[in-house]
Amino acid sequence: MAFEMKKPSRRQFLIATGLVGGGLMIGYAMSGPSRRERAAGAAGTKDGERMVTTWLKISPDNIVTVYVPHADMGQGVITALAMMAAEEMEADWSLVRAERAPADLAFANDALRGFFVKDSSVPAMLQGVNQYAWYKVAEGMSLQITGGSSSVRFTGQSGMRHSGAAAKEMLVKAAAARWNCATSDCTASMSMVKGPNGQSATYGELAAEAAEYSPSATPTLKSRKDYTIVGTPKPRFDIPGKVDGSAKYGVDAQVPGMLYAAVKLAPVFGSTVVSYDASQILSRRGIRQVVEFPAGVAVIADNFWRAKEAALALDVEFDTKGHEATSSESIFAAQAEAIATGESEEDVETGDAAAAFAAAPETEGAEIVAAQYRVPYLAHACMEPMNCTVWIRDGKADVWVGSQDALGTRARVADVAGLDFDNVTVHSLLLGGGFGRRIPVRAGRTEFPSEIDWAVMIARQVDAPVKLLYTREDDIQHDAYRPAVTSHLRAVVGPDGYPTAWENRYLYKDDPAEAAHIPYAVPNQSIRVVELPTEIPRGPWRSVAHTQHTFFSESFIDELAHRAGKDPFEYRRVLLKDAPRHLAVLEKAAGMAGWGKPLPEGRYRGIAVQESFESIVAEVAEISIVDGAPRIHRVVAAVDCGEVIHPDTAAQQVESGIIYGLTAALYGEISIEGGAVVQTNFTDYEMLHLSETPEIEVHFVESNAPIGGLGEPATPVVAAAVANAIYAATGNRVRQLPFKLHDLSSVSGKFAQAAD
Repeated sequence: MAFEMKKPSRRQFLIATGLVGGGLMIGYAMSGPSRRERAAGAAGTKDGERMVTTWLKISPDNIVTVYVPHADMGQGVITALAMMAAEEMEADWSLVRAERAPADLAFANDALRGFFVKDSSVPAMLQGVNQYAWYKVAEGMSLQITGGSSSVRFTGQSGMRHSGAAAKEMLVKAAAARWNCATSDCTASMSMVKGPNGQSATYGELAAEAAEYSPSATPTLKSRKDYTIVGTPKPRFDIPGKVDGSAKYGVDAQVPGMLYAAVKLAPVFGSTVVSYDASQILSRRGIRQVVEFPAGVAVIADNFWRAKEAALALDVEFDTKGHEATSSESIFAAQAEAIATGESEEDVETGDAAAAFAAAPETEGAEIVAAQYRVPYLAHACMEPMNCTVWIRDGKADVWVGSQDALGTRARVADVAGLDFDNVTVHSLLLGGGFGRRIPVRAGRTEFPSEIDWAVMIARQVDAPVKLLYTREDDIQHDAYRPAVTSHLRAVVGPDGYPTAWENRYLYKDDPAEAAHIPYAVPNQSIRVVELPTEIPRGPWRSVAHTQHTFFSESFIDELAHRAGKDPFEYRRVLLKDAPRHLAVLEKAAGMAGWGKPLPEGRYRGIAVQESFESIVAEVAEISIVDGAPRIHRVVAAVDCGEVIHPDTAAQQVESGIIYGLTAALYGEISIEGGAVVQTNFTDYEMLHLSETPEIEVHFVESNAPIGGLGEPATPVVAAAVANAIYAATGNRVRQLPFKLHDLSSVSGKFAQAAD
């Protein structure tokens, strides 16, 4: 899951990147209590425990606790980041523990730095100030985000590894000082330091002395060949509690005196409440209050069932503001019109695409190929419906919630409730699925408020802690959706069948910025974006803009290959001559899938490749057509993520991404009629069933590239791979998802016919 990356202010950026005077930087970085001291206070360290760095605590019994400033939604990040810290620290893994860091500014994470600045571009002498200043930016923006596949590649690499290595150096220094010897005479291993004359001391025994030193900003990191923890399948910290039921999710929050809120939300987006009659509702057993908030009306009761039933019975009149005329067809018609006539913003302009298209009709053997693709709105459909428990009293607020950004939630609650940030406490609980859905609206912004906003507004009117809980229908019909997107693609194809120009006009410049870019060697490219306001709320969805653009680009390149009469795999190989990592991954996937080898009768293959979040994924889908619909039998994925931290979890993330992407490709569609969402529950917003899940093989390609993400990169590729297999099987080029819209036993789908 990714998220919208808000840029830092000019002052924040200048401070963080070292573009202001050195004296100011040092003063800014070093003023006030150290981050380590504030972290110790926030973590509630006990007698004898020491925070040796911001993320690492050592107790006298030699237990190392790693504080992870990210949410674990099943992706195993708590364990993976602890492994990275413990590896560099030379800790005994059996003595390592991990916890989610509190929602405190001392534990703000610096994911933002990874998106804007590479540590290698900062001089060594400024590394410390640079790191600290970016943490100050994160504090100022209340960032404790889990999204953009940033946890391992940014916090893990530049946070946990550096913290572990710095802690080891501090412990060795403490031992050397104790034994009056050189640090080079001491060795650290298995949570113990040994000296030159047989001396030894545990990390727990040295922690107090080590904490007197300042952590180095440039500690020496280990070589991969020396790893003993990273790259091994360590048991995950989060699994036991999920198995025995002791793990607590947001929906499990229980507070003495707690009441429950069920909502009657305006079905048409952008509507406001006109009137309602609560008199009969208030006479029901257990009903305490009926309160209004901008999106609807909430019923407060002593249990959720009573609140829900009363909310369903409540008659509310809404002013739809004219939005009842909005439909999926009107939205797509407006998008097509905007692409054809609207102003566009540059994304990529290389070579001279306009000249290439102008010259094509007069060039012997050249032709222009065009196609329009589109994808619908998608809901997140987290297994745990949205919920948030809030208690506001005496000018303070307590919040119990599973959030992808606990600090951002704290800031948002303060903003909505009109409270000081310091008077808001967020009790972070587990979240049963996120995929971008559980990222709060950032403080200071009002568009597309979330259930956290509604929970706060409701709680302000209730003299008790109140848990807002969405039904599945609320969740499906009032999401912040993956946007519906149209893309118009054109290419100039030369006499040899390969493109010399590539043009893409598409809707919405959603993160990440490079999603619409292609890795292929096409000399003339014009990729531009058009914006179109809509009242339908949209937000980050797993793999964000890659989810649509991979389907568009990888389907269209496949069209060009077939039009040229060339094998789609070989066609891509030629065009990836300048992209060796992509080529290696593509070849690995094709080789492991047996590309080119005979298949059983009725089976067909499709292939696709994409880079996202600094990882490259290629997938081969093997399908058949059963009763006019694709049946996916096997998906082979090759992945270059630079380095694999936890092999089991890494493979599981790829498998999960493929299944999530298959669900969307086969069934996913949020359609709009009368300004409202048509779908209501899993009965009409279908999920992939276990019986439909294909055999999935995951193969990792070793490389020396920087660490890439894994939570999202496998999701966008599979739709294109399946679409390309469908074409191989039927000759139908599906350009509109989901596949369920098309009868693939014949060329009957509206967007299934060949391009003109």
